Parts: sequence; C-alpha cells; structure tokens
Amino acid sequence: MIRAFIAIPFLIAVLTPQATPPAVYTAAQATAGRAAYQANCASCHVPDLSGRNEAPPLAGGSFMNTWRSRTTRDLFELMQATMPPNAPSLNVDQYLAITSFILQSNGMPAGSRALTATTAVLIGAGGIVGADPSVRPGPTRGSAPTGAATPPAPGTRTVTTLGPAGQTVFGEVKNYAPITDEMLRNQDPADWLMARRNYQGWSYSPLTQVTRDNVKELQLAWVWSMQDGGANEPTPLVHNGIMFLTNTANVIQALDAKTGELIWEHRLPPYAHIGAATMRNIALYQDHVFVATTDAHLVALDARTGKQVWSTVIADSAKGYTSYSGPIVIKGKVVQGLTSCDRFGNDGCWISAFDADTGKLAWKFNTIARSGQRGADTWGKLADPFRVGGETWIAGTYDPDLDLTYWGIAQAKPWMRASRGTTAFDNALYTASTVALRPNDGTLAWHYQHAPGESLDLDEVFEKVLVDAGDQKLLFTIGKPGILWKLDRRNGQFIDYQETVFQNVFESFDKKTGTPTYRADIIEQETGKWIQSCPSTQGGHNWPAMSYHPGAGLLVIPLSQSCMEISGRKIEFKEGNGGIGADRRFFEMPGSDGNLGKLAAYDVNTMREVWSREQRASFLTAVLTTGGGLGFVGDLDRVFRAFDVKTGETLWQARLGTSVQGYPMAFSAGGRQYIAVTTGRGGLESPRMVPRTLARELNYPSGGNAIYVFALPERR
Repeated sequence: MIRAFIAIPFLIAVLTPQATPPAVYTAAQATAGRAAYQANCASCHVPDLSGRNEAPPLAGGSFMNTWRSRTTRDLFELMQATMPPNAPSLNVDQYLAITSFILQSNGMPAGSRALTATTAVLIGAGGIVGADPSVRPGPTRGSAPTGAATPPAPGTRTVTTLGPAGQTVFGEVKNYAPITDEMLRNQDPADWLMARRNYQGWSYSPLTQVTRDNVKELQLAWVWSMQDGGANEPTPLVHNGIMFLTNTANVIQALDAKTGELIWEHRLPPYAHIGAATMRNIALYQDHVFVATTDAHLVALDARTGKQVWSTVIADSAKGYTSYSGPIVIKGKVVQGLTSCDRFGNDGCWISAFDADTGKLAWKFNTIARSGQRGADTWGKLADPFRVGGETWIAGTYDPDLDLTYWGIAQAKPWMRASRGTTAFDNALYTASTVALRPNDGTLAWHYQHAPGESLDLDEVFEKVLVDAGDQKLLFTIGKPGILWKLDRRNGQFIDYQETVFQNVFESFDKKTGTPTYRADIIEQETGKWIQSCPSTQGGHNWPAMSYHPGAGLLVIPLSQSCMEISGRKIEFKEGNGGIGADRRFFEMPGSDGNLGKLAAYDVNTMREVWSREQRASFLTAVLTTGGGLGFVGDLDRVFRAFDVKTGETLWQARLGTSVQGYPMAFSAGGRQYIAVTTGRGGLESPRMVPRTLARELNYPSGGNAIYVFALPERR
C-alpha cells in the first residue's frame, strides 16, 4: 500500500514560557517569510495566522501545544511536502522563510544564524505563546484599513481587502421578467433558477438538444475569466438568457448567457478573500438576486441593475462566522445556512430565514442543542459555550407538497469525541443529521441522525435529493462515510442504505433504524492515539453533488477513495479555542488501485450499483444530467467529460485551463442549448488536500478561475 502522511495540528493548550529561546533564523528570513506567507498561505490560514476550518492556527497556544515537542525541521519538511495544497510547490528558500515567520510569530527571536533545511531545534524550546503584535488585523466590514497594531481577540478573523467594494460595472438587464413562486416550482426548461436547478435537488436539465449521438460535436461557445484566488465552487444561474454568476471575494456579475458579455458587476463588501472564500450558490426571486457573503451577511441586489436593495446580518463575523452555502427562496422567505461555528464561546449555529422584500429575520433553527432546547441532554455534561459545530454549508431542498425543507447538519467540533469532551453515549444533536423544517416558522418536523456522536469528520451535511417512486416519497443523501441513505421524507423513517466505497468505520447497521455501530477502538478513543479510518476526511462523498436522472431512475454520484489515520488532541476549554482539533495522515484506499476518483450510478428502487468508473484524479464537480441521456462531470486533472447516463461510457471530453471545479449546468438561449462549467483552484479542504498528498504527479495551474460554456455548432 502506498502511504503518504500529512499532519494537521489544531489543538489548544497554554505553554508556560521557558528558558531563553534559541535564535535559529535571521530577521531577513522572517521578513521574507511574512511576504511569502501572505501570498501563499493567508487565504486559508488567514493573515493573523489564526486559522480557519481545516487550516490550523500557526500562532498561539494551539500551535505551540501541537508543535512544542517537534522540531523546526519537522515543520519545514511538512510544509515542503504538502503545502500549499492547491498550487505548485514553492522553492526551498520560501519554505524556510515562512518557517522563520511562523517561529517569529510564536515568540522565537531572530539571530545571526540562518535557518536551514537541516536545522532541528525543538519549537517548544522557549517559544512564547501569543500573537505576533506586528501582525495587524484587517478592516471590519465597510471600513478602510486602520493600521492598528492591536492583536485580534480570540475567535476573530482578519480580512485582507482586495480593493474598494461597490458597483464597478453599470448596466441594465433588458426585459427582465420577475421570478414567481410558480416559476420556481415549475421552471422553464431553458432556465436554471436555483442551486441544483429544482427544489428537489436533482442537478438535472430536461433539455434534449445535445444527445448521445451528437455530443461529440460540442465546442467552446465562450469563456469568461472570473475573480482569481480562493476556492471557486459556484453555481451559475440563468433566467431568460441572462447568467448571474458568483465569484470568489463576494463578486456578483450579470452576463449575456449567449455571448458572455458583461452587463453589470457588484463587488460586495468586504471585497476580500476570507478563508477559502467559497461561495457555492446565489438565489433569484422576484426582482432580486440574493447573495450570502463570506462575512455572514445576506444581501439583496436588483437583478436588473445590480444595485443593492438591502443587507442584513446572518451572524456576527467578529466571532468567526462565515457563510459558504448560498440561500434558497421558499414562499417569499430566503433560507440560509451558516459556516465556521467551531469556536468556543460563540452563539451556537443555526439555519435562518429572512423576508425577501425587507431582509427582516423571520425565524432561526438552532442546529446545536443548548440548555433548555430539545436534544440538550444529548451533549452530556458539556457546558453550552463548548457545544460547537453543526454548520450548514450546503443549501437545502424543498418539497412544495409536504411544505418541508430538508437540510444536512455538519459534525460537532472538535472532530473527535475524546477531544470535545463528550462520551460514547452523547449523540450531540443535531449534528450529522438530516432535519426537516417547516418553512413558515422554522420548527422541526423530524430529524434523522445518520451517525450519532460522529467522531471522525465524516459528516452528513450534503445534498438531499427528493424522488417520488410510486406512492413512496423518498429522500436520498450521502455523506463522507460514503453511505447512500434512503429515507421516507414524510417522517424521516429509515428505509435502506448502500455502501458506495470501502469503509471500515462502522461494524454494522441496525436493520430497522439504520443506526450504525462504530468499531470498538473508535468508541474507546483517547486523545493522542491514532485511529485508522476509511474513508478519510476527503469523504467517500463531499460537496460535489450527485444528480438524479428521472428517465433512467438513476442517482449518479461523484465519489472519492482515500483513507487516513487520525489523532485527536487535548483541548483547553476556553473562549476562542475549539476548531477541528486533530492530526491526520492520508493513504490510499485498499482495493482502489490508487484511483482516488470514482463515478457510479445507483438504481433508486433497488439501491443496486448499476455501473461505476474509477480514475486516478478526483472528481471536483457536481454531476449534471440532461434529458438527452447525458451526464457531465469534471476533475482535478482539468478534464470535463460527457458520459452516457445508462452506462458511464465517456462520449466526449475537453481539457480546460485548470482543475474543473464547481456545479455544471445546462440552459437554453435563442433556441440553442449550452453546457456551462467553472474551473478553479481550491482551498485547504480535504478534496484538494488529499490528491495534493497522494497524487502529486497531477499538475495544474494555481490560478485560472473561469466559466466555460459549450454548445453544438450553429447550423447555417
């Protein structure tokens, strides 16, 4: 078995200052390291080194607790082997400089001796806990840079702005038709009006102009370069021949969908990369475009002109909150998830709804059960300030007939139960669950917890696909364990499951309830001890969504095959701490023959695998299927392909500028069908980190965010 290692430290403790720290680097190295860090690392680890999501903190007690017994050489070699995860490697001097900057930020002084690749001094030999006072926090929302030299408070995040925010291109969409509730329920086949196209989350277009017979004639119609930097994972929307496109850094554009001509552009504040800067989708309703910004604001823009109509706060970004999922609109309410709920002392985590006309808050549903709330006892003796996690970073779906909206809830934080202070008997509601909410008031209709007390970052936050089969009203979902779940969406009752990739986390499943039983060593876990897990945190399935093809009765799912060893670390329970709290070492999945990517189709009635295709490169897009009997998917190795939905056979492919990443879609304008897909780099998250570690021979540019639009040749 080929094995590669990457340790991701993210644990909290206070280190008592020790003897005089050794001087192992020069001031010039640290200065160069600061610049190299800001250029190559800050988009994930943030400018003040405090970390975000899977990017661990690189300064302060959390970093020092993890690295105190390791050497400067260990840190240098780890970065050289694995970082950055989404770009070509840096040169040796840059890695040494960044290492020096990190040492400086943790209290080690500069000296006359330069740091080298063979220098091996214990990082804990005198490192002083505390943020580097020269690291300046960025501006708050809407402010100009202040230059203040005050270290940020625990749990806060800095923002590096890219320039002035506001409308930069003025124009008007002609003959815009307001989008009604009826139009959202029964879309014009030419349009793509929401995430995964319909309320049921099918990622399917009924258009039939491009077929299995003529798809080989597809050619590029136009391409549009997008805002570079950050993780580009958008869903373009099209209405009446106009494309509405979200870019990283909160940039929204309206384009002519036939030609790619820009009509208007609005750079919402903060015009900045915050963490991975991911913006997965926007929403359309009436005359508005609704955007959830990466600093946890919800904004309504005029769809005709791009001018701001209103802006409201989803959560306090000063407490670390972000918004990476976009909204969906249900009967005049804009329903939105929340991200980065992982810091101790925050306000919890929730799904919220806002009035589409005014932005006024309509309701909130708390995804983390705290004292006095239903499910509070499932967190054991853990105090409310330390009950964190439960993010909703994938937009939900909706059944208009049952009047229920379905959302996936992420895992509790820190990842491992031994680190977060809960026991094997604490289920930690509503994490690792599907919840069904009443959209009028946000009350809970039912919940199904796929992995009670989930403990390995194998969460279940992903898409909920709604399918009717005879008199059955079904909900399908698949999370990181690679388990395809089949539920009754009327009441949340378990019906069936299917394992789609090799997994060794669960020993068995209850035949009546579907409740899994963990392996004994996972149940008995302790901090500081390695546990093997297949799949890894890359997940058997991650954010690239599956598609349902109603004609074939198939779910086509992009899957991933990798494993890991994971070790939880001891956490100091104090405000601002928290996070993921674990180290990882990745390796190839047994039986995969080194193939990280798997594409497979499953019959919705039998749950049987109908076909599968494996390849070395991971799939980094959702699957799109169409009425022409086709599927489309893109991968890390820059390939965008069309395949036969019934067999998986590749019928056409194109090599694009960089990794194909995002949510492909189909639309029609002027009587011509188009297929659109985005390319881009990623963040530090596992879908990019794992192939960077295990398949280093796959090379791709570090930039190149763009949208490519294909069509059949015009007949004259």
